[in-house]
Amino acid sequence: MSWTEAGFTLLGQHVLWIDLVGNVLALATVWLAIRRTIWTWPVQLTGSVLLFVASVQAHITGNALKQAMFGALAVYGWWRWTRGTRGGNDLTVRPGTTRERVALVAVMAVATALVALFFTVTGWSWAPLPDAYIFVGSAVATYAQGRALIDFWWIWVAVDVVGVPLAFQSGLVVSGVVYAIFFVMVLLGYREWRRQYARRPEVVAA
Repeated sequence: MSWTEAGFTLLGQHVLWIDLVGNVLALATVWLAIRRTIWTWPVQLTGSVLLFVASVQAHITGNALKQAMFGALAVYGWWRWTRGTRGGNDLTVRPGTTRERVALVAVMAVATALVALFFTVTGWSWAPLPDAYIFVGSAVATYAQGRALIDFWWIWVAVDVVGVPLAFQSGLVVSGVVYAIFFVMVLLGYREWRRQYARRPEVVAA
């Protein structure tokens, strides 16, 4: 058995160590994002590598591509947040403008349809539409997170609603449980970022 297949049995299910550790790092990423620390991104990058390998082994192409995308966006977010916290400043968060929100929703809808069609034609996924939805939604959420938009938390809520059942159906038990925990953490993250935005001097003065 290779290191990528190593794991243990829990409640009759084989749990991969790479899936477990990758998801622990994914949870840590959300906790770090709530705190708006630059460590959010290197931790996400590491977890993405492990979950990419786990997804490839489970033959969930969309999820594997999602982890590859997470890795690339982690580099982007790392760069954006480094600029935003230059000089020891706290990361400034804000709600998206109406134009930004419309653009995010439009991209998510169109891209989901196109990716689902691609998965259907190629046979890369046994669940083309939900797999495409999770892939695109995760990309849009992470991009918005990199831009420090408070709205990214709600995009994650929409992704988690589909991600939980799909992970369990795919045999990735740990991922399914983590998605459920994500849901709670995302709501807490949204509340904290709203509080941080409300504390900005110009907002208080208004």
